[in-house]
Amino acid sequence: MTINSNLVGVISDELINPNSIKLLNEVTRQLNERGFITLLLNVTSRENYQTTLRNLVQLNISGLVFLTSLFDDELSVATDILPQVATVHLSPSVSANANVVVADGYNAGAEMGLLLLAQGHQRFGFMHSQQNTAPVCQMAGFVASLQLEQKALNLQLYAGGNARERAYEAMMAYLKKTRAAERINALFCESDVLAFGALQAVRDFGQGAHVAVVGFDDVDEARASTWHLTSWAQRCDLLVAEALNRLLENRVDTSGSWQQGELQVRHSHQGKPVPGEMSQCGCAIRH
Repeated sequence: MTINSNLVGVISDELINPNSIKLLNEVTRQLNERGFITLLLNVTSRENYQTTLRNLVQLNISGLVFLTSLFDDELSVATDILPQVATVHLSPSVSANANVVVADGYNAGAEMGLLLLAQGHQRFGFMHSQQNTAPVCQMAGFVASLQLEQKALNLQLYAGGNARERAYEAMMAYLKKTRAAERINALFCESDVLAFGALQAVRDFGQGAHVAVVGFDDVDEARASTWHLTSWAQRCDLLVAEALNRLLENRVDTSGSWQQGELQVRHSHQGKPVPGEMSQCGCAIRH
């Protein structure tokens, strides 16, 4: 493609999401190294999205990087307003025509399933951010690994948004309405943000409820002693490099090496309080 300027627009609607911040940091770092300037576009509504794109017409930008997928027709809107501007997504997109660069979620789910099976868990759940979306790759890999051991996915929870408060509410509601003998004992969450909410709900519910909770993204907070969250770490540096190669050079790495990641094993997958974790009474739990 022909480079129009040294400006690249980065679109997001979740600047409070730690994974979006993590991606944004890497995008700006790599764009700086390539001699480009990042133009951050914080989209809060559909109308705001359209207005923002119209404001870009006079800037002659080189491309758009989507950190999150916003609307079903986000690409057609962008094409109508900025027909010559290339786009790339660093998140799954509902548009079939999107140029998507994401980690190997299927393999991540499969690895997480094997880890939870090795802990002896018997009943499994998966928490989605939204209900009306296609099943994510993480869940598909997770289910495949469970089936190899004649286990099934017993529960799907929907938070109604990628927010820890929503995850907390969904998990707490599930724990309250489900008898102890019928509850899952391991939950794989679509993101670390959801995992934080679900894990806090398990702790606050108490009453002997022990549910292993794991996440996806490995944001900085996952390593904190508050959570000890087992998660799957994406290689943001490789993902961003591939996205910018596609966007700015029309160069695609078909090997898929940029999709690699690594399981970060801590304590939350065990489904038990970790040493030093505080109980509801404020006393340290000892093992």
